[in-house]
Amino acid sequence: MAQVPFAPDVFTWPAEKPQLIGARCASCAAVTFPAQDSCPRCGKLEMEQLLLPREGTLWTWTTQDFLPKEPYASGETPQTFKPFGMGLVQLGDDVRVEGRLTVSDPKQIRFGMKLELVIYPFRTDSDGTQVMSYAFAPAEEGN
Repeated sequence: MAQVPFAPDVFTWPAEKPQLIGARCASCAAVTFPAQDSCPRCGKLEMEQLLLPREGTLWTWTTQDFLPKEPYASGETPQTFKPFGMGLVQLGDDVRVEGRLTVSDPKQIRFGMKLELVIYPFRTDSDGTQVMSYAFAPAEEGN
């Protein structure tokens, strides 16, 4: 089965330990995700690619309990939709990244929990191709 990322240059993949691809301004050191051409802090065009840490801390979260409106393109219907967690994850000291959580039960989610980046199949296209995206999963103890 073929697998493709949902967008180019968002995460390293395939990779044993994938990372999100951000950018750091060479002038003022601002960090962005996703990567962008100009700095949101100083406006300079001195952004350099930066691989972000794989592990982070859950800063805040919510659950998505209904099928999002377009352009959300999971292929689900209101009948097949499964709720999921969404979180804002602090990666290192520089950037917070919004992303899907692999857990959706509020009893399994807590502020400050350690998370790690994973790549998962977001949807399967009509030709059988799996479209891959990123999410954050609870980090295993001891990692």
